[in-house]
Amino acid sequence: MKIGISLLSMVLIFGSSWAQRSTYDSTYIEKTVDQMILRTYVSRKYTNLDYGKSVGLYEPNSGLNLGVGITYQRFTLNIAAPFGFLNPNRIEDWPQFLDLQLHSYPQNWIFDLFLQFYRGYTLSDFQDSGAEYRRRDLRLVKLGLSANYLFNGEKFSFEAAFHQSEIQKRSAFSPMLGFEVYRVRISGDSLLIPEELGVPGNYSRGDFFQIGPSAGLAGTLVFGNGFFITGAASANLGLGTGKADENKDSRAISLMPGYNLRGFAGYNGRKFSINGSYVFKNLLLAEIQGISQEANTGNYRVNLVYKIHPGPKLDKTFTKFNPRQILKRMFN
Repeated sequence: MKIGISLLSMVLIFGSSWAQRSTYDSTYIEKTVDQMILRTYVSRKYTNLDYGKSVGLYEPNSGLNLGVGITYQRFTLNIAAPFGFLNPNRIEDWPQFLDLQLHSYPQNWIFDLFLQFYRGYTLSDFQDSGAEYRRRDLRLVKLGLSANYLFNGEKFSFEAAFHQSEIQKRSAFSPMLGFEVYRVRISGDSLLIPEELGVPGNYSRGDFFQIGPSAGLAGTLVFGNGFFITGAASANLGLGTGKADENKDSRAISLMPGYNLRGFAGYNGRKFSINGSYVFKNLLLAEIQGISQEANTGNYRVNLVYKIHPGPKLDKTFTKFNPRQILKRMFN
């Protein structure tokens, strides 16, 4: 079972206070904070390890998740699980993993948090044989945070595209600027790359760190009556470091480019919404011992949403137990 809460505790307080100070253009955005957003969805999260054509792509034993969620009073909770009938080809008796991706979109901001702990990867079609090369012992830990400021956040709403808690009434675009920071550790009980491939500089434990600025553009096209296409693309240039095993000579420092893509499309009305989304982060890691590697993270989802107006009693009860309000009272 995987539980995702869409706002970080520190961002909850910051985002709430910022929203109170900021304004929005009602000709572009319709606020629907009095509505409760109920959703069911199918999603998949993953982080692959790409060692290039000479080695291949290590993929985790992740699959489709079926989930339910709620958004109300600026709080979002989604709960999902990878039910067997959706994943007939998943490997049984395989190590468990945790992939917690939090994507928060308070006005004028985009926040992404990655807390990922994977164990067990597979190389498909190993050496063009059609067979799988399985590594139960291969582990990946990825911790990361990115924050981007939207310069036209009063006209452009990611909440409309991602949580459907607002409605984008007119097309809008916004440049964005921010920073990203990541820590990635890759390890195994033996050399990570199959020895029969003869790759020089093989290693069994790699440690990587990267920090740097990012910049990009986001936009929404609204057409028809409630139909939309939203996209965002940003590029980053990070100062990256890496080392292999305990070999001090393997330490490397370099500038590493990367990119982040987001896409949303569907229908978002006042009563219901049906839409799909895809978030992808390319993270190129520092080259160590002559080996290049990437840790690429994806999250795609298809949502079916129904919107209701709760009565005064439910509204009052939810306000009392809303984690946003509890945290706000704790830190004020």
